[in-house]
Amino acid sequence: MARARLVLDTRTKSKYSKEGLFPITVRIFHKKPRMIRLPYSTSKSGWDDKNMLLKKSAVANKDVDCDKINTLIYNKLHSAKSTIYSLGDTINIISVDTLVENIKKCWDEQLDSKVKKDLSNEITLDSWAQILIDRKLKANKPATAKWYKDSIMAFTKFNEGKEVKLHQISVSFLKNFEMEHISRGNSKNGISSYIRAIRAIYNSALREDRYSNSKNPFLNYKIPATGRTKKKALSKEKIIAIRDLDYEKYSNLWHTRNYFLCMFNCRGMNLIDLAKLRVKDISNNRIFYGRSKTGDLLSVKVTKEFAEILEFYLHDKDKDDFIFPIGYNGSVSTFKKYRSDRRLVNKLLKKIAADAGIDEKITSYYIRHSWATIAKNMGISTEIISEGLGHHSIKTTEIYLKSFDNTVLDDANDLIVA
Repeated sequence: MARARLVLDTRTKSKYSKEGLFPITVRIFHKKPRMIRLPYSTSKSGWDDKNMLLKKSAVANKDVDCDKINTLIYNKLHSAKSTIYSLGDTINIISVDTLVENIKKCWDEQLDSKVKKDLSNEITLDSWAQILIDRKLKANKPATAKWYKDSIMAFTKFNEGKEVKLHQISVSFLKNFEMEHISRGNSKNGISSYIRAIRAIYNSALREDRYSNSKNPFLNYKIPATGRTKKKALSKEKIIAIRDLDYEKYSNLWHTRNYFLCMFNCRGMNLIDLAKLRVKDISNNRIFYGRSKTGDLLSVKVTKEFAEILEFYLHDKDKDDFIFPIGYNGSVSTFKKYRSDRRLVNKLLKKIAADAGIDEKITSYYIRHSWATIAKNMGISTEIISEGLGHHSIKTTEIYLKSFDNTVLDDANDLIVA
């Protein structure tokens, strides 16, 4: 069996001629001896061979931190012995030189791990998040990039304007952040949104081996549960009242009313997905598109009302043209314009609601809930449309929807929007 011990290499050729000192080594014996020199040395009288350590009383060691060095060299010896033990019977078929290589490799890995851990303690939330933000922007996901930015700003402000280091994020830090925002009267939904973004950033640093920790705080911290958003739905009568409004053709109000009705006819399509629609997305009397929120591919039959509205927008357009004036290609460069258009649409929807005698200050978000709520009130099966979009996640609703054949959805949609 291979052996390892700490020895002072007192061979003449190993002596440091000027200082008169000899190197401390880990001596490996496996069929034949080998010595692995360590970066420490002492005199013959300064080395305790029996106990394999530096003597504190020796003159040669008077300016040396013996306790520290003894700990370091012992750790090297322990690591070498652990390597020998872990090889088991394999050690019988390898040479002493191969054994030495494996011991040195083990030391290097331990050193790399320590250095990495020390350096990772200096990684800030902002510096790592910026890498993720840049990726999101390149992937044309500016909304997610903005979510990360806003959340980091909230954490930095809580940290008295100082950048938050990843190692600072603990269960206590997260709880204090939560309590601070609750004391200001901020909603749990907002607080949860901030912390979920930070969790995504933190966990990505762990996954990509940019940061190492002994315990992930998010495993022991419960993010505040988001309350169910109060239903924002219009009745079928109110939808009809909006449908019956008459605005000057091609005016902003006329366009906005058309957007409202198109989204309603497309099973509560989100405004961002309506803005992305191009002429080529229409085929065989159907609209094909991918949801920006989830990436799910959806197909919706073009209803009679939708077809009538489309006649105005498809005139003299090529297949790659946007159908509606609020066209948005999903890029970072056009995201600000889309957000501006969205604000205008929501502002005009409030005017439209007032014109239709509706008290609610509606936004485009109402349309999706309205479609689902009307479906429920009309007795449409909950397997086709889940309860009034009352899920914590809209994606859950989409999972229900996409599991059914298009014919079933088309019949239900015709009934709802008729």
